[in-house]
Amino acid sequence: MIELTNEEIRRYSRHLILPEVGMAGQRKIRNTSVLCIGAGGLGSPIAFYLAAAGIGRIGIVDFDVVDYSNLQRQILHTDADVGRPKAVSAKETIQALNPNVDVVIHNTRISAENALDLVRPYDIVVDGTDNFPTRYLTNDACVLLKKPNVYGSIFRFEGQASVFAPHLGGPCYRCLYPEPPPPGMVPSCAEGGVLGVLPGIIGCIQATEILKLAIGRGSSLIGRLLLFNALDMKFRELKLRRDPKCPLCGDAPSITQLIDYEQFCGILPEPVTTSVSPDEVTVHDMKKALEDPSLSIQVIDVREVDEQQIARIKNVPLFPLSTLGHRFTELNPNQQLYIHCKSGKRSMKALEFLRQQGFKYIKSVKGGIEAWSDEVDHAVPKY
Repeated sequence: MIELTNEEIRRYSRHLILPEVGMAGQRKIRNTSVLCIGAGGLGSPIAFYLAAAGIGRIGIVDFDVVDYSNLQRQILHTDADVGRPKAVSAKETIQALNPNVDVVIHNTRISAENALDLVRPYDIVVDGTDNFPTRYLTNDACVLLKKPNVYGSIFRFEGQASVFAPHLGGPCYRCLYPEPPPPGMVPSCAEGGVLGVLPGIIGCIQATEILKLAIGRGSSLIGRLLLFNALDMKFRELKLRRDPKCPLCGDAPSITQLIDYEQFCGILPEPVTTSVSPDEVTVHDMKKALEDPSLSIQVIDVREVDEQQIARIKNVPLFPLSTLGHRFTELNPNQQLYIHCKSGKRSMKALEFLRQQGFKYIKSVKGGIEAWSDEVDHAVPKY
């Protein structure tokens, strides 16, 4: 076991005078290793506070680069880091805070091929991801290797946290969510938004659970799901139990190795071609339709009201996807329609819905208002 130096004793003195931690507990923290999957909204406060608390080794798994839209909540990164790998930025920030921490960069996407090798060397895994395939993958790898999985998720003003550890007597993520939601059913933070401080609250809860696991004190969130609503400033708690029929941690498990998680979550592979599909038009086609009334093409925007207040295209009426179910009768089914949204995903959903209602002449604008900002009018802000 690595002993504390005099400098570390000074650094962690407020821990050392806690009877529940003391020198013995701080040594345990110092000798604990944590794999942080994601260096974004949740990963930032998690890794930052774990480093401050003295966790000896922190692994960072992230393949993304820093974007301006990250800075509202991802406190490991600054303006100067925009465009740089998040894992690299995270390591520099953590070691500037506490040079005693060994930060290991895994600048890669976690997958079924590498997950076991990534997880195996660490004592505890913390899930700071924002998509269902990676959550199921993280869960399964942790169960197979008997590692605690400290879970958190956030959306808009709400968050939740738990600790999944069947080997310690609790359930796993699959016990709570046996099946993933249909693709597109749950909007991402990029589509639905997130209050900037929310990942700080949930991430700090996750970091707290890690420290309690490290020192072996307190009552953990194993067997409990903590729910938080920031607008109401209320916490609720649900009791969780291991499902004896769980295919992973149940009495007769059918999952004994990692699987294809994109397929399990119903996510189709991204097309290798960048060409426009038969159901799509480009933003340049939309520009022509707006400039030439003789084409008799109606362009509509299916984003939400708040989004149009951020960025809008002149003379394009708003038909939010959330209201399209009762407003589609306002549209002419015999007129050519071009549908745009933020990036092209919701416009394709609108296209599918309108086609079911008998609309035949409909196209989705590829890339949405983001492509419009990039290729047509740079004055339109991106968000």
